[in-house]
Amino acid sequence: MAYNNKAKLKTLYLQRILEEETDAEHGLSMRQLIERLDGYGIKAERKSVYRDLDALREAGADIRTYQRNPMEYALVKRTLNFDDIMLLVDAVQSCRSLTERQARLLTTNLKLFASDHQRALLDRSIHVSGRARTAKESVFGSIHLIHEALRTGRKLSFVYYRRGTDGVRRPTRDGAARVVSPVQVSFSEGFYYLAAVEEASGPVRQYRIDRMGKVAVADEAAAVDREVVRSWEQLGDYERFGQFAGPAAGVTLAVRSDKVELVTDRFGEAAAFSPLDNGHARALVHVRVSPQFFGWVAGMEGLVRIVGPESVRRQYRDYLEGLLEQL
Repeated sequence: MAYNNKAKLKTLYLQRILEEETDAEHGLSMRQLIERLDGYGIKAERKSVYRDLDALREAGADIRTYQRNPMEYALVKRTLNFDDIMLLVDAVQSCRSLTERQARLLTTNLKLFASDHQRALLDRSIHVSGRARTAKESVFGSIHLIHEALRTGRKLSFVYYRRGTDGVRRPTRDGAARVVSPVQVSFSEGFYYLAAVEEASGPVRQYRIDRMGKVAVADEAAAVDREVVRSWEQLGDYERFGQFAGPAAGVTLAVRSDKVELVTDRFGEAAAFSPLDNGHARALVHVRVSPQFFGWVAGMEGLVRIVGPESVRRQYRDYLEGLLEQL
């Protein structure tokens, strides 16, 4: 019985060694595999290791042999490839909804999918200029409660907080809880948002989840007007700037021909282009018109201009004149 257990452990330890130390670029020779097993207190011979490698292959492990000097063995295909892991690590490091502790913990867990050689390449921190992580660790607990309310069809109660002129975080409505019917959780530009209605036929409003406290699932059944929600969902095809909502409109922009990427970086493939004149291109975009959209256009310093419709041009002009009046 002890021998059988050793044999089973040998196969499992061999798999662990391959997972931790090998990948498509790095392998281990038979001598090295035997030495690694000996480090676990398991004596092995070449023939038994060959049998274990074949057993792991039959179980689906993508173990390949490389004709090097000496011959090497490596586990190539993993649950996540290196590019997948790197993308996920970068996303975690860049997410403002995570605290530093949460980001470190998730990054550590993601590295377990990589080999030792690959982990060294993942030891980096992504700095996102102008972004400070939230200090609130209860975001995901709140999201869990929101999804419970959505799943059970119940209302949600919470206290909403904002910072005052002194920078101190205080509850709104004198600390009175808001009771809403949740509609959807979304993620935009580093933050999680709750879409909800306070009255069944009222408008859908957005709440930053990291600004929510004392979140609880209420006993009362949720009441949502499906037509209101359907109309709100249809606006999802219109680009928002953050979660700032405004009337939906098709807007024509004029962009300098060598700066078309300024529009595609913001609107992606949804932007429709055609030649204009004088070295410019016409771009038709669908956007939720808001001061934040106008701020984006103004920030382009003339490289991107609004050319239609006239009603949006007037709104933009009023926006600029309002800024000048504040000087």
